[in-house]
Amino acid sequence: MRMHDKCLPCVINQVIKVADIAGVDTKEELLREVFTYLSKANYNADTPEIVGDIFTMIKRHTNNPDPYKETRNYYNTMFLNLIPEYERKIEQAENSFMLAIRYAIVGNIIDFGPVHNTLLEEVNDCFENVELLELAIDDTQLLLNDVKNAETLLYLGDNCGEICLDKLLLKKIKELNPNIKLLFGVRGKPVINDSITEDAYFVGIDKYAEVVDNGDGSLGTVLNRTSPTFKNVYKNADVVIAKGQANYECLSEEDKNIYFLLMTKCDVIANDIGVEEKKMICMKNKT
Repeated sequence: MRMHDKCLPCVINQVIKVADIAGVDTKEELLREVFTYLSKANYNADTPEIVGDIFTMIKRHTNNPDPYKETRNYYNTMFLNLIPEYERKIEQAENSFMLAIRYAIVGNIIDFGPVHNTLLEEVNDCFENVELLELAIDDTQLLLNDVKNAETLLYLGDNCGEICLDKLLLKKIKELNPNIKLLFGVRGKPVINDSITEDAYFVGIDKYAEVVDNGDGSLGTVLNRTSPTFKNVYKNADVVIAKGQANYECLSEEDKNIYFLLMTKCDVIANDIGVEEKKMICMKNKT
């Protein structure tokens, strides 16, 4: 999915807010560098790739390779402490797989990055009403069938905090298919509040899945920039679960058995999918 012109204001807004959060002293120099980059950028590229390049500039200006480290640790810890309650509800549910899917999708609303900056009250409200929320696109039965028959499943994570809910779904998948090989994909380098290897181990993803980083510092999964090892993992996966909008932007045109789990947080993504904003999606790849 190529970059939309509506994404440009969000990209600039993100630069300004991240610069403030990261404590950039040379903000004017950073903005000049960003605008120079954008003037020459390939607008057939995905927005996540462009944001990844810009975040590299921010890390250089702050002389900090991981400006969001404390943020990620804070929200990983917060939601890790809530997991036992959510796990109990899933185990008591009539359709535990369906509820695990819902929790994983609602988890995608956890985005404390500079653009969406979700309020904790909004997050708590969604979790309290998770069993009542409807999916605007519901391919969960197709996913269930594929999970039961797959030998290898690659689960592409998204944000900090959110991966705690991914762990619950991974657990349920393993219960449904004990012989399945699960792999959990993370970013290869810190980029805003997206999850990296240390986050996955911190919340215990490795209990159910092998953690594999994609070797890249873009948002989402920009396949042509990922490592040979990751490309091989992706190629050989029978099923891919891709969390979040950035993964949708990167992979929606792939000819692959991919299921997108996300909340639509902007009209660009919502319109491309064909739903309204703030909708829950479990969608098998159209291609």
